[in-house]
Amino acid sequence: MAKKGSEKKIFVLDTSVILFSHDSIMNFAEHDIGIPITVLEELDNFKKGNDTINFEAREFARLLDGLAKDHMLQDWIPLNGKTKGKFKVLMHSDVEPKYDAEKVFGDRKNDHKILNATLRLKKEEEGRKVILVSKDINLRLKAKSLDILAEDYETGKIKDASELVTGKYEVSKVPAATIDALYKTGWVEPKKISKTYEFQNNGYYILKSPKNSALSYYSPVTEKIVHVEKKTVYNIKPRNAEQAFAIHCMMNPDVRLAAITGMAGTGKTLLALACALEQKREYKQIYLARPIVPLSNKDIGYLPGDIKSKLNPYMEPLWDNLKFIQNHYKETDKEYKRLTDMVNQEKLLITPLAYIRGRSLSNIYFIVDEAQNLTPHEVKTIITRAGENTKIVFTGDIHQIDTPYLDSQSNGLSYLVDRLQGQELFANINLEKGERSELANLANELL
Repeated sequence: MAKKGSEKKIFVLDTSVILFSHDSIMNFAEHDIGIPITVLEELDNFKKGNDTINFEAREFARLLDGLAKDHMLQDWIPLNGKTKGKFKVLMHSDVEPKYDAEKVFGDRKNDHKILNATLRLKKEEEGRKVILVSKDINLRLKAKSLDILAEDYETGKIKDASELVTGKYEVSKVPAATIDALYKTGWVEPKKISKTYEFQNNGYYILKSPKNSALSYYSPVTEKIVHVEKKTVYNIKPRNAEQAFAIHCMMNPDVRLAAITGMAGTGKTLLALACALEQKREYKQIYLARPIVPLSNKDIGYLPGDIKSKLNPYMEPLWDNLKFIQNHYKETDKEYKRLTDMVNQEKLLITPLAYIRGRSLSNIYFIVDEAQNLTPHEVKTIITRAGENTKIVFTGDIHQIDTPYLDSQSNGLSYLVDRLQGQELFANINLEKGERSELANLANELL
């Protein structure tokens, strides 16, 4: 928000901003908004489909139509509310040859038309600050090379991904007798550990004294510190404290929403699936889903074969985790056969996330893998579909993002962890230690 009396700017919005959030036009305080006609042309290509970007494109068209009413779009039109500025559509026009983006970069791309529309507006509105807003870092760099101010769209972006709460804390100088009591009774009063320490709702704690230590959890329901045991789930044993915390988090009926973060090989998806299977009798179905992020940003239609063949490469890592769990049993064991039956009867569904949109999420254990590739709006949409007796677990690595317009600060998983800290229904834990293999750990550390 701009301060009173400050300079009234003009922000030019790129297509990527509108596909990220259709109501972005309303989030620039009293400043004015320019929308290049090329953006409307690009949005027209996104209006069909069931993905979130298709929804955003359609909603933006409806929003613009409602705001325009009887006005012509090439005129400045007031946005709703006394504190808002105005907007208009920027038409195609010529610019000075030495600044013409299509000539400078030698290509008639849509990005270059957007740059030219911004340059033309900058000349028309001489004396005012014109800023291009885009989620596309390459477009921002090109803009700056043409002497255009350019910024990322900051709404919904967390301040610093490195400061995200990990969900795990250490408390030292705890009386040894208190830790002994925790082991004996299973819980202690928080004041027995510290009279001044503020415990986080659903926070996980490693309690240490000179003589002993313990894994624990602060329950906002009982307002007590509870002992966390290293529990085996569906034959999968936790290999470190963080994995023990993650299992407790995903098995805790009081936690309806969980975020399990960590780099590749820390066991996020494997533990989530094992915890879901351990609780299979408490839910009607288990959904294990992930967003489809096509290679080279091409639609999966480019891939050969039928729809199943196209999707198999994206779903294979999820099937690998299921096979890993299944192979902990002999083929003659009941649990081995039961997993096969669950898949055949669709009690366990491994599927692309797009195939689940629109379904009712009641009495379901819902795991969303690779959640760092979702926008904050997509994460919100998934959570708002949760019905009675549904638990949602988001897993992912906020530093390994495959979509072009998201980063560690703006992706849905980071946003979720940042915004829901301290809520009674939410818990998160960051897995720090790779457990896939010594070779995988070596690559993560040194390469």
